[in-house]
Amino acid sequence: MSRDVEAGGSAPMRTPAPKRVLFVQTQIENAGAQEISRLVGAGLTARGHDVRHLFFYARTGGADDVSGVEVCAEARPRGPIALVRLLAEARRRIARFDPQVVLTFQHWGDALGAPLVWAANRAPVIANQVSPPELVSPLARRLDRWWGTIGLYRLITTNSKETESYYVDYPAAYRDRLVPVPYGCEIKSSPLDRAAARRSLGLPEVGAILGCAARLHPSKRLDAAVRILPALPDVRLALAGQGPAHDDLLRLAGELGVADRLHLLGELQPTAIGDLLAALDVFVFPSAVETFGLAALEAATAGVPVVASDLPILRDVLSVDGREGALFVDVADTERFAATVAAVLADPGAAETLSRDGRALARRHSLAAMIEAYVGLVERIDREGRRS
Repeated sequence: MSRDVEAGGSAPMRTPAPKRVLFVQTQIENAGAQEISRLVGAGLTARGHDVRHLFFYARTGGADDVSGVEVCAEARPRGPIALVRLLAEARRRIARFDPQVVLTFQHWGDALGAPLVWAANRAPVIANQVSPPELVSPLARRLDRWWGTIGLYRLITTNSKETESYYVDYPAAYRDRLVPVPYGCEIKSSPLDRAAARRSLGLPEVGAILGCAARLHPSKRLDAAVRILPALPDVRLALAGQGPAHDDLLRLAGELGVADRLHLLGELQPTAIGDLLAALDVFVFPSAVETFGLAALEAATAGVPVVASDLPILRDVLSVDGREGALFVDVADTERFAATVAAVLADPGAAETLSRDGRALARRHSLAAMIEAYVGLVERIDREGRRS
């Protein structure tokens, strides 16, 4: 451990040495938790830490833009034997890297990652809570509650007051480990103009295009975005992502007679999200439940007008200095949802105001501040030392 002397010959000031930091997550895909871990990992790497990312299995190729990635299995395990093999492989890889600090993400990353780390080398674990309870299985919730209560997690981050509120009835031993670390976002810019961005994605160069980057999952309610297309006959919808709702969205578009105006782009790498945003006229975010809403924030800070679900957490995240950087609507009301989008498309002044207010959100949701918060947690654990 290096030690520096403060100016004036005072007592030596301790400078933390680089650490081996491991990120443990459930699956590879381009979603909010993976994006945050990518950004935080890059920030820690820039500080000199040796960072690795361990995924239990690969859902997609969504980690192509991330360095230092290890994957335990090529697909989600089917059956108890495959699960045991995956967990054994994960433990082996954790022990081989011998991390000094571990950050776990996603509910199964937390629930399974913490005991695997304990079995491998007992490094301190920082669990990161990013999932709404509605999307977490009862078993994962139960395990998470136990691990946080008995101390298998050293610290537990929450990304918003909404997330923190989920644990108000948990034991005091769990709640005492909670640390708020609001997300920051990387501004997703593109070197391409609108026409070039659309060409790069295989989209028409002319006409209005709505879009969203999200997992194709029922909880994201992307069907609500498809349902407004009949009321917007000259508008197209581009969705970037993958997931179990893919076929249902195609089927719905066919039933509504708008299949030719629905573009399913598949999963995009983080570096290509800027191209998607550059191609859009409006970013729609009809999600039913969120703990933060990172994709909507990325769109707003890139200057794309955002129309989002009227959720308290989104009103909080997408506001700064008393101004809202998005329009909010009950997306279950198809007529009102369509009318709100149409109003933005028809009024350049309103779109410009949304764009300006959205860009201002970057002041509140600083990427540098988020990274500094995580650096501080790693250094805090370093100061406290590893428990036996």
